[in-house]
Amino acid sequence: MVLFKKKDDIQRFIAQLRQKNNKIGFVPTMGALHEGHISLVRAAREKCTIVVCSIFVNPTQFNDKKDLEKYPRTIEQDIALLIKNECDIIFCPEVAELYPDGTEQQPHFELGPVEFILEGKYRPGHFQGVATVVSKLFSIVKPDEVFFGQKDLQQTKVIERLIKNTPAFGSIHLNIVPTLRTESMLALSSRNTRLTTEQLTIAPVIYETLRFLKQHLAKGDLSPVIERATAMLEHRGLKTDYVTIADKETLEAVKEWDGHTKLAGLVAAFLGEVRLIDNLILTD
Repeated sequence: MVLFKKKDDIQRFIAQLRQKNNKIGFVPTMGALHEGHISLVRAAREKCTIVVCSIFVNPTQFNDKKDLEKYPRTIEQDIALLIKNECDIIFCPEVAELYPDGTEQQPHFELGPVEFILEGKYRPGHFQGVATVVSKLFSIVKPDEVFFGQKDLQQTKVIERLIKNTPAFGSIHLNIVPTLRTESMLALSSRNTRLTTEQLTIAPVIYETLRFLKQHLAKGDLSPVIERATAMLEHRGLKTDYVTIADKETLEAVKEWDGHTKLAGLVAAFLGEVRLIDNLILTD
């Protein structure tokens, strides 16, 4: 394993590897790694000869400074976990390395309607921040294959759009890896570390709610099943930002189902001070 903190150094190193016809796989992360992240590394390992993982808590995707401050940082454990799982290259830049002119003025990315719904509605500017840092990282690493988790389904749509709209990224192939869950079916997330023991027993109700949507999906008006699902969460003490059934491709809300459109269920809710998100594909 080789660790880099400077973009010029990692670019030179990867350029040498590329001359030997290596296929470069890239897993961007914000650290606080868990088995969900490692499943991305393993997927990259299967498809690529070189696996690169970045660890960078990106300030521009946090619209709440307190959330940025509270985000868990476990760099030493992260590096040890990546070494154990045969990651070849780790990139851990400082903020000034990726944002030498500061974080205030950044380019605008055309991401389409998906930028402004769901997470985009509740976290204004979030996906511009995601697109900004991912664009920087893609330009540095120049990967052949990139790996993102389905747990952040809306983010995968943003990355898809970023790749499509950026000629320099035209050769990058996006891989979406299924969500990893605990035995209780709670989606693995770095934010789970902030949950109390009691909250960890409550949080799986989010997946139960998504399963409820899938099991009770029926052609026609979807509002009654969404209302019942929302009540399930609120009954267990969660404060919901959204419970929605959406078009699987566009993530636009579907209120009347024609029985054919592919659908996904998406939830965002607070359990205490911790905001959790999850999703489930509802149609086969």
